[in-house]
Amino acid sequence: MNALINTPEMKLGIVGVSRDCFPAELTRKRLGVLMDELGKTDLNVHASSVVIESENDAMNALTELIDNACNAAVIYLGNFGPEGPTTMFAEQFPGPVMICAAAEENKAVLAADRGDALCGMLNCSFNLGLRRLPAYIPQHPVGLPAELATLVLDFEAIARVIVGVQNLKIFGFGPRPHDFLACNAPIQPLYDLGIEVMENSELDLLKAFQEAAGQTDRIAAVADDMANELNRSCVYPDLLPKLAQFEIALLDYMEANIGASEFAVFADKCWPAFEGFFGFVPCYVNSRMAGRGIPVACEVDMYGALSEYMLQLASMHPATLLDINNSVPDDVLPAGVDLKGASKADLFMGFHCGNTCSSCMKQCSMKYQLIMNRLMEDGGTPDITRGTLEGQLKPGESTMFRLQSSPDCELTSYIAEGSILDLDPCSFGGIGIVAIPEFARFYRHVLIGKNFPHHGGFGFKKVGKVLFEATKLLGVEDINVPLPSTMLYDGENPFELFA
Repeated sequence: MNALINTPEMKLGIVGVSRDCFPAELTRKRLGVLMDELGKTDLNVHASSVVIESENDAMNALTELIDNACNAAVIYLGNFGPEGPTTMFAEQFPGPVMICAAAEENKAVLAADRGDALCGMLNCSFNLGLRRLPAYIPQHPVGLPAELATLVLDFEAIARVIVGVQNLKIFGFGPRPHDFLACNAPIQPLYDLGIEVMENSELDLLKAFQEAAGQTDRIAAVADDMANELNRSCVYPDLLPKLAQFEIALLDYMEANIGASEFAVFADKCWPAFEGFFGFVPCYVNSRMAGRGIPVACEVDMYGALSEYMLQLASMHPATLLDINNSVPDDVLPAGVDLKGASKADLFMGFHCGNTCSSCMKQCSMKYQLIMNRLMEDGGTPDITRGTLEGQLKPGESTMFRLQSSPDCELTSYIAEGSILDLDPCSFGGIGIVAIPEFARFYRHVLIGKNFPHHGGFGFKKVGKVLFEATKLLGVEDINVPLPSTMLYDGENPFELFA
């Protein structure tokens, strides 16, 4: 498999600011120490040679960072800082911005070299409000260089999500299914986020697939790569060239149509007509695309594709899209099993036909889609329903996430951290037992209560903090998380909870 592509390469620009009644040298000195700390990380950072004291300085620093290909910026208050020029820079920088400030180092500086940046952050935030500017301000924005370096590292992940989303194109193939109306969310909010949407017919996808047929050498190479990924034990070796042809078709379509965008994801109609014309299910190819950093959502779920991509950007690891699918019978759970802080009621199985990439599976193999086989082939010998990647999901930390539009075009989201348990789910598909503390009430009052669909994005790290900040910076106000038993959800019956 290839490395993760389709992901922004981040370069952070850091600019110091200084109010004219404070010595600019104080900011320069403190910025130098901060850069020394950042040099201990893997961050790609450029420090502006300009300390912003005036509006002209702000424009000069802006030009320098843009000329150095910085796609995110950190504004560092080495002292109180000039709020006008500071926020003017933030307003005109073409990417996400973080603001932080210097703490006083020791009692020796208090006599004459105090920076008062704790105070300056207040005026800066007020001016951000006047300009209606979103900016990332950490929970503890005033700190010593070693402390701030950790926060800048967090910001890189947050900024990566923002940059990826705002330069994204979603390719849709086929009408969104009538039987999955939850996937039929309005696309206006996608445009509001800066995302391009290109909706196409299933016939466009079939045409692209047919046009790829002549690339025999390339098909053979991809099919061989598939065989290697499957440990040379694929039970359907005759199917691999067809799947390779489909993978090539998707990649070529993306290259030919990405246009002014930098990154892309797909949301494809994958059944029931697909199998009769293509001769397979697309699940395994979808899994490979996700493994390379190009999520392909099932059932034309555009917001599912976006959610999966945001999880990828936050974690720098492939993500997947799963149905929040079924309850877990008692006899599946061994006695004394560790539920990772969840209760039995908080467990569920995350499932999909076979779209999760091999690096996110404990073990996997190519199979056929049982439900479609019953529907399309009367449960007989599988042919057109072959091509899933099935097995147990990789156990470990997990984050469930979805960004969704309501029918009236309001964006809403949920984020829930938990674990995928190392237990046999005893079922088919790409599937695993998910444990999220306080999930039972979250399921009732957020997923059901706020009309979220059956698909959730799943990442294989805990990245809730990054996604919360990134989603907030994107302008989403309704971000939902599991609440402890001491807190009520809106509309929750207190007599039932506290009985």
